Amino acid sequence: MSTAFRTSPLGTGSGLLLEPADGGTAGIAPADLLGLLAEAGHLLLRGFGADMDSFTDLVQRTSTSTTLDPAREFHSDVAQKVDAGFDEVGLHTENGNSPFRAHLAWFFCEKAAASGSQTTVCDGYRVWDALPEAVREAFRGRDIVYSRYVAEAQWRVMAQHLLERPADDIDAAELSALAATMPGTKVTPEADGGVTYAFRTPAMGPTLFGTRTSFANSILGPSFNYEKPRITFADGEDLPAPLLEEVAGTTGRLTENLEWCDGDVAVIDNTRVMHGRRAITDPDRTIYNALSFVQPPQEGGLAA
Repeated sequence: MSTAFRTSPLGTGSGLLLEPADGGTAGIAPADLLGLLAEAGHLLLRGFGADMDSFTDLVQRTSTSTTLDPAREFHSDVAQKVDAGFDEVGLHTENGNSPFRAHLAWFFCEKAAASGSQTTVCDGYRVWDALPEAVREAFRGRDIVYSRYVAEAQWRVMAQHLLERPADDIDAAELSALAATMPGTKVTPEADGGVTYAFRTPAMGPTLFGTRTSFANSILGPSFNYEKPRITFADGEDLPAPLLEEVAGTTGRLTENLEWCDGDVAVIDNTRVMHGRRAITDPDRTIYNALSFVQPPQEGGLAA
């Protein structure tokens, strides 16, 4: 492993802070980054002189492909500005309520908040181990289903990215056909041009880097740019309020803050670690997000 950086603990879990060794600003090799991420779950890179160009380069060098949030605008080939209002954002995995969950979630802090507004992280390994046995049993062998309506303009952006064709040339029936090839996914065209999708998936399971069970999902997550999804068990039963309260209580005790500085970069194993945000107290905070895979989805792993 490269010695161009040093590591130190980040928070009370397994997260790591990476800083240049001996005051240098040399970059980090993708293999080193992924090796550390497999153990830590999330990494914060500080002091490497990052800007939008170097952030984009790091994402591209480390990843085999990138994906997107159709509701956000691009600011580079991979980066989209984080814009989710001012309220606190609940824990979630990025795109975790759809079949397009990325392997990695990346963040670049161009301008840190003067106070508050921290990004939050919560390790799904720790959550699964800490949940009461009755809660774990409720999710064992019972998939959950996210279902929601998506407006035409939003699904067309995603379809353009997936099919690599102009958005206006894509018919909703093509998106339905594509969804039929994705396990647990159904897309239904609506009369107004939008679509309704349903996505079935476990709330817990193995991760990108291993078979250890992680509770990493989006059942507590936000819906700022979209209609709020309905979340049920696969048989249509709503998730009971006491069950959600236990999940919220456990994750709340294990959630930690990422205290941003200008130029910081964070990378999160999106199959293991959930993230969110404290309420915005400084509207000048500027953070960009990128989503990527580290292997082509069709070649195995946890791509969805």
